[in-house]
Amino acid sequence: MRRTGAHGKTAIIAAMLAASAGLACLAAGGRAGGHDAAAQLAKVILPPGFHIEVYAADVPNARQLALSPNGALFVGTREDGRVFAVVDRNHDQKADEVITIARGLNMPNGVAFRDGALYVAEVSRITRYDGIESRLASPPKPVVVNDHYPTDRSHGWKFIAFGPDGYLYVPVGAPCNVCERLDDPRYASITRMKPDGSGVEVYASGVRNSVGFDWNPANAQLWFTDNGRDELGDDVPTCELNHATAAGQHFGFPYCHGGTVADPEFGTKRPCSEFVGPAQALGAHVAPLGMRFYTGSMFPAAYRKRIFIAEHGSWNRSKKVGYRVVTVTLDDGDRVVAHEPFATGFLQGEEEWGRPVDVLVMPDGALLVSDDLAGVIYRITYGA
Repeated sequence: MRRTGAHGKTAIIAAMLAASAGLACLAAGGRAGGHDAAAQLAKVILPPGFHIEVYAADVPNARQLALSPNGALFVGTREDGRVFAVVDRNHDQKADEVITIARGLNMPNGVAFRDGALYVAEVSRITRYDGIESRLASPPKPVVVNDHYPTDRSHGWKFIAFGPDGYLYVPVGAPCNVCERLDDPRYASITRMKPDGSGVEVYASGVRNSVGFDWNPANAQLWFTDNGRDELGDDVPTCELNHATAAGQHFGFPYCHGGTVADPEFGTKRPCSEFVGPAQALGAHVAPLGMRFYTGSMFPAAYRKRIFIAEHGSWNRSKKVGYRVVTVTLDDGDRVVAHEPFATGFLQGEEEWGRPVDVLVMPDGALLVSDDLAGVIYRITYGA
């Protein structure tokens, strides 16, 4: 696969440049996580006309992505404990600097940006870094927004995002493979809160572990990925893409999986007919994580009703699956009409060299993909 790309422009404020000056610069095609990422990209298969290149190397355990209006790309991690800011100083669509803005955190997977502040989600708390763009070299002390979330590390890492309603959405995974936790309604849910941390409420229930969601720009309705339970075999149950049309819906966990599979332990308590089934079955153990509606104009028009989903890949299957980016196409009635692979080749036989985690549409229409195994962020473009 060719590794060329169109070079757009992303503005970065002068104060950010000054703050980040003097920090170590990184070659965009350098080595990351023990892998020569640029050389590995020859293995990635994309549809005709698309190209992939390294946007930022040496971003260890790169997970969720969030872009500020002024062009700073913030990156959360799960195992590394750090949060990074990636800076493209000369606007050539390749990172010039990767700056550590926080370290020693408890699985800071989630990042979101709003009104000049970076929000970071750890296992049990949300913090906020005010005015961060002008202080990348000397970040401000974080403000605690909410520190009352459960402390369970199992499925405790979080993907966060601000919805069209202005609320911050925060999932709480089930602290187990499968269990019924009636003591706290936040378990196995997606919650939301006001930006100041108040008004926490459960928006969607029965969600085993969502690590990616977005809102349809056509109607502001929430769509989210969900990871299916383990220990029922190679092909059962499926992971899910779900569609929440209103607050208060229940999506089945732990009683029903994939819309049709009654749980062996809890399925007799509530039938599958009580719950909202998935909009699309994604396959067992593919581990769908970050997802975004494509809102750019670079890709062909057919992609403008598609959802891009990063599949992190299986760890618990006799033959590995996932390790790719897929698309789901919707019609005007929000019905799924196609589900197909988009970027494959991160898995070679039974050996993976990359694991996609999150996707992000850039202002020029390019698609960024984070990879926590290689420690790299890729940029996918279309055309010359």
